[in-house]
Amino acid sequence: MKILVTGGLGFIGSHTVVELQNEGFEVVIVDNLSNTSLSVLDGIQNITGKITAFEKLDLREKDKVQDFFKRHHDISGVIHFAASKAVGESVENPLLYYENNINALVYILQELQQKPEANFIFSSSCTVYGQAETMPITENASIQTAMSPYGNTKQIGEEIITDTAKVTNVNAILLRYFNPIGAHPSTEIGELPIGVPQNLVPFITQTGFGLRKELAVYGDDYPTPDGTAVRDYIHVVDLAKAHVIALQRLLNKKNTAKVETFNLGTGTGSSVLEVIHTFEKVSGKKLPYKIVGRREGDITSAYANTDKANTVLGWKAQSTLEEAMASAWKWEQKIRK
Repeated sequence: MKILVTGGLGFIGSHTVVELQNEGFEVVIVDNLSNTSLSVLDGIQNITGKITAFEKLDLREKDKVQDFFKRHHDISGVIHFAASKAVGESVENPLLYYENNINALVYILQELQQKPEANFIFSSSCTVYGQAETMPITENASIQTAMSPYGNTKQIGEEIITDTAKVTNVNAILLRYFNPIGAHPSTEIGELPIGVPQNLVPFITQTGFGLRKELAVYGDDYPTPDGTAVRDYIHVVDLAKAHVIALQRLLNKKNTAKVETFNLGTGTGSSVLEVIHTFEKVSGKKLPYKIVGRREGDITSAYANTDKANTVLGWKAQSTLEEAMASAWKWEQKIRK
């Protein structure tokens, strides 16, 4: 079966392509290379030993999307990662986020709705919950007002998919990720941020390597045990495997609704300082950091109730925070050689 993976050279996308190929799927990657490098394709192929089809394509160009689906009319499923994803940047440049994250989604769904059958996995986020009222967060938690344009694009994206599925042959699974970190154990692929990292872990590993002078910790006055924000950090390989299981659920018609939703996390919250100390433990390095003011758009705490994914999908995160941080550090050391 041929599967389209949009944003397939990105951090989560590349790891998912590996898991898909390991399960025997034929994969076509589409990516505009705006936040990644073509070298990731080599890394994927080094792991799987398979040639991976790739097309450089900007999904905001509707005619290009139409042309792609004409040429690849035999696609059995789509896993849609392609999107801008930095909370801070979205606050500063909201229109970029609305154009990139919404238009591309609409253009793909317009092509899929013409098919007699279409299977769609959406890369969503725990940001749709905003600051949830209770922890851990279940899939039934109310969708709060988005704290950032990025979060809003995920909420709107989910609504668009749900509305489309009601009146078309599209079946979809919305996967709400918590915080993906780490790298493939082969160190052939990992997180490859362009410019200054927007996520905590690559900033930690770059600081540990000496690329950054020090890490900024945004706020130590949150109502948490140590005052720093709490998140649910999940190893990217665990996350990638969940996508394959979700896709197989749709392909095997095991879904019980046109649109299903699953949280993907570990179920454990870790504070920023805990992540820093874990890095220090696995790397043997002391990490220079300073406390600065809170960042607009950030929430206090978010960690998952993963019962639904555990029981319905039969999926569970396997790696510990230590293992994820160790793989991220190993990857950082490799790419800086």
